[in-house]
Amino acid sequence: MLDITDATLGQMYEQLYLGWKVTVPAGVCPPVGVGGHIAGGGYGPLSRKFGLSVDHLYGVEIVVVDRSGQARTIVATARPNDPHRDLWWAHTGGGGGNFGFVTKYLFRTPGATGDDPGKLLPTPPPTLFMTWVSYPWDGLTQEGFLRLVKNHNAWHAAHSAPGDPYEGLHGALHLNTEKFIYLEIRTDATMPDARKMLDDYIAAVSAGVGVTPQISTTDDLWLANATLEFPQTIPPRTKSKGSYLRKPLADRQIVELYRGLRDPAYKGQCLVYFAGYGGQVNAVGPNATAVPQRDSILKLWFSASWPNAADDEESVDWVRRFYQRVFADTGGMPVPGDRYDGCYINYPDIDSKDPAWNRSGVPWSTLYYKQSYPRLQRIKAKYDPNNTFRHALSIEPAAG
Repeated sequence: MLDITDATLGQMYEQLYLGWKVTVPAGVCPPVGVGGHIAGGGYGPLSRKFGLSVDHLYGVEIVVVDRSGQARTIVATARPNDPHRDLWWAHTGGGGGNFGFVTKYLFRTPGATGDDPGKLLPTPPPTLFMTWVSYPWDGLTQEGFLRLVKNHNAWHAAHSAPGDPYEGLHGALHLNTEKFIYLEIRTDATMPDARKMLDDYIAAVSAGVGVTPQISTTDDLWLANATLEFPQTIPPRTKSKGSYLRKPLADRQIVELYRGLRDPAYKGQCLVYFAGYGGQVNAVGPNATAVPQRDSILKLWFSASWPNAADDEESVDWVRRFYQRVFADTGGMPVPGDRYDGCYINYPDIDSKDPAWNRSGVPWSTLYYKQSYPRLQRIKAKYDPNNTFRHALSIEPAAG
């Protein structure tokens, strides 16, 4: 078992790799804190190959508060005979700030044997191809935009099953309000025919788009790439929303994305981010962890940012209406069903509780947790009976 305490993702990657040449599949942003990222499920560029962060979570050390107000420390593990196993399970996607203060995470890949740290977690590829494909907005028509997003979505629909030959390739499409749309790709350079697979992927996404993309590929050491902080100029005010996609977006929805991103009335920045998903994420059953979304092809993130507090109301209203138009067919939210599978708790959105924005009639708890929610409520009542740990989207204790 390896324990990581009070660390960022970048620090975790560095410690694990330099120490034992292993990693936990997690997010792409090195400054993100391990604590909340893991508790919400955790995913990133290696998830198609190795699954979610919580698929490698063996245990948690956590401070809880009992009914009398007394604090105590518990170590809860995945061992079948652990009396606190349900508390471990709650941290495999139940979200942060619900049950207590996590002071330590213990990682061990299921099926790993022995006590050699170099064999307890996945080994990342030592090198990868880091590729940026840039599509200029100048010359990109609505029809070309539609083709680009459809190509990307369709490729992932065809290549998101466990064991797919492309599991070692992670592609993220950045639709934004800047001068270029970006396709960000990380490819395991050690795969047989890795360069051809990369080229074929770019060709499939770019086919018929109508503009000539600029392509830049570098050979990176995995650790250097995983801990690299890309320069960003994001304004400080922001609102995010997310969803899981089981199927590609419909043409109508893609046209709404185009209209929103080209809306001259919005003065801030907006990013609609399609992250490659599936692969080994979808090899795990929906009840094995507290993350029930286990057959999606993409994870979708809306992020609007603006510089001035004076523009808060207008900017928040804009992104709310943008998102609601995209999911208008299901009441403004990606209701679990044939096409969508709800929301990701690490992209928390208080609008899911507001009937003005969630017109689906489906509770926020179902959007995030689906069938896992009643079990999470029972665990909450057991370990936090006074609801000491709570926030705007916290789990509500089961009545009893």
